[in-house]
Amino acid sequence: MSKNTFRDGIFDGKVLFITGGRTGIGYDIAKNMMQLGANAVIVGRDAEGLAKSAANLEREAGNGKKCIAAAADVRDKNQVRAAVSKTLEAFGKIDFVVCAAAGNFLVPIDGLSENGFKTVIDIDLLGTYNTIKATLHPLRETQGAYIHISATLHYRGTPYQPHVSAAKAGIDALSNVLAVEEGPRGIRSNVIAPGPIGETEGMKRLGTKGYDPRSVIPLGRQGYKQEISDAAVFLFSDAGKYITGQTLVVDGGHRHLTHASLPYPMMVLEPEKVKAMFQGKL
Repeated sequence: MSKNTFRDGIFDGKVLFITGGRTGIGYDIAKNMMQLGANAVIVGRDAEGLAKSAANLEREAGNGKKCIAAAADVRDKNQVRAAVSKTLEAFGKIDFVVCAAAGNFLVPIDGLSENGFKTVIDIDLLGTYNTIKATLHPLRETQGAYIHISATLHYRGTPYQPHVSAAKAGIDALSNVLAVEEGPRGIRSNVIAPGPIGETEGMKRLGTKGYDPRSVIPLGRQGYKQEISDAAVFLFSDAGKYITGQTLVVDGGHRHLTHASLPYPMMVLEPEKVKAMFQGKL
C-alpha cells in the first residue's frame, strides 16, 4: 500500500490525540496522520511500549513531526485528563481525537463472568466516554473531530463475542449522540467499523483456521491496516467536513456474506466445534 494516497502536508499544524495508538490499527492511523503533517499523542497503559512506539512513529514519519507517549488507562478518567493536559502543554491544542483502545477475548455468554463483561465494557465503552469528556472542551476550541473505532460484530449475532458486541454497539450510539449535540459547535463525530483486517490482534484471535477470504469476503481478501487509516484521514480531511454521525464500514462486503458462509447459529450449540474453528484461545 502506498503512503501517498493523500496530498502531503494536509494536516500541517494539526494535533492528533489517539488512545490505543501503541499498536495495530491505532498505530497505523497515527503514522498516516503524522506522515501527512500532524503531531500526535499516543495513549495506552504500557509506558515502555508507548515510548518505543512514539520513537518509531517519529522515525517512520520522517518529516520532523513529534509524537508524545502519554501513559494512561482509559478506564480512569483522571489518567485520561492528565494525558490531555500533557498534550495541551506540549502542543497547545487538540484538533483530532481517535478512540481506538479496545479489549477482547473469545467466550460464550454462558462462560462470561460479570467481571469479564465489565472489563471489556470499561475499556471500550467507558474508555471512549472518558476520552470524549476529557477532550470535549479542547475540541470545541478548534472545532475538531472524533473518530471511534468500532467493529461489525454486533451487526449480527457473532458467537463468543457478547461483551465486545455490546460495547461496540454502545460506542456507535454514543458517537451519534455526540454528533447531534456538538454539531452546532462545529464538532464532528464518526465511527469506522473495520471488518477482517490482516496482521491485527483481532484477526489473530478471531480468524478461523485455514479459511479462504474469498468464501466470506466479496472483494476476496482481508483488509490492510492502511485502508482503515486512509478512511480516518478522509474523515478528518477537508473532504469529510460535511460528514458527521456516520458509520463508515470498511470490510470488503464481509458482513453481507457471513450468514451464507459460516454455520451460525447452529455452531454455537456445539462448543467443541467452535473451539476448533477459531484461532484464538477459549
